[in-house]
Amino acid sequence: MSNTDLLKELKIERHQREHHSGSSSASRVGGGPGPWPWIVGGAVLVLLALGTGGWWWFAHRPIPVHVAQAVAASSDPSAGAVLQATGYVTARRQATVSAQITGTLTAVLIEEGDRVKLGQILAKLDDSQYKAALDTAAAQAKAAHALINQYQAQLAQNQRDATRNEELATRGLMSKQAAEQSHTLASSTRAQLASQEKQAMAADALVVQAQVNYGYCLIRAPFDGVITTKDAQVGEVVSPFSAGGGFTRTGIGTIVDMDSLEVDVDVNEAYIGRVTPNMPAEAVLDAYPDWRIPAHVIAIVPAADRGKATVKVRVAIEKKDGRVVPDMGVRVSFLEAKPAVATQQAPKGVLVPAKAIVKRDGSDSVFVVADGQARRQAVQPATQQLGDMRLIPASVNAGDSVVISPPDDLHDGSAVSVQAQ
Repeated sequence: MSNTDLLKELKIERHQREHHSGSSSASRVGGGPGPWPWIVGGAVLVLLALGTGGWWWFAHRPIPVHVAQAVAASSDPSAGAVLQATGYVTARRQATVSAQITGTLTAVLIEEGDRVKLGQILAKLDDSQYKAALDTAAAQAKAAHALINQYQAQLAQNQRDATRNEELATRGLMSKQAAEQSHTLASSTRAQLASQEKQAMAADALVVQAQVNYGYCLIRAPFDGVITTKDAQVGEVVSPFSAGGGFTRTGIGTIVDMDSLEVDVDVNEAYIGRVTPNMPAEAVLDAYPDWRIPAHVIAIVPAADRGKATVKVRVAIEKKDGRVVPDMGVRVSFLEAKPAVATQQAPKGVLVPAKAIVKRDGSDSVFVVADGQARRQAVQPATQQLGDMRLIPASVNAGDSVVISPPDDLHDGSAVSVQAQ
């Protein structure tokens, strides 16, 4: 029964008050208890209802917790692993493919997941304007070369006239001034021919420029790779720079060279001294916890993250596989030596953060979060410890979300709310 219902039951109507008034007078005359026991009893009921509701809310409030996923144990958690760190798969070679000129897309020939080759056409732009510019430049170049032929013929004729007039002037049949004018005309024609040759070269350069711009209407793959995003559709305007108040696309899609995939991990700066270049390692993807990938350290980036107190380490994946894609979560174990061929079965169980194991009722326990509730599981951790991880042979499955540093008021069946780390 709610508080409102209780108050309604305690409400006394006018005729009831008159009746009770008469009864009270009679009671008082006869020495009865009067109305006070009813009032006190109702108040007690209200307080009990409020207290019960408050206790229920306090007992069932969600407890904020941080969780981590349990991962399958590696082939040998203690076989020379000196450190563990988590990170993500990254591509050293990826590009957002864009147009080098502004234009309207008439064809987009890619989809996510397509494998493309160097030089393959990915998209086409409307080329009518650039085709017209190329035709104009080609016509102007032809006209410039035609003038060269004209000046060459004119120069040959002027040179013959100048030679003939010079012979006539020597024989006294023509004035020397007329002969000199013939030589001057030949020299002037020669200069015009040289100028026209330069203009023809400039016209040829404009043709090349128009051809380049016309070629930009075909957007090609810069290298072999896989299309990971498709960012534009037919009819949209694309440009190498943002224009028009953000109404233009600056990219057609993203291409990733899958052969350039590697792992970037953040190592606590207190342990970075344990990591060296070319150090053997082993990578385990969160998506495939039972798959161990041989790896080695490429380099230690000479810069620290002040906020996280970590140093980035680049790790190479020695075996490429189609299951490895960019931005996948990965756990890297740095090893003292390359792991030998496994001669024994992998230990059963999962790895969980050491902080997830607590003492409850005299036994080691972990809290597994499922459907918004925490369930306590009694466990028997193995003695070996790998970095900040502990091996639990049973009771917890790979992929289970376990509570890190469970609070004291957390118990079996408690409602929890998972907080971002």
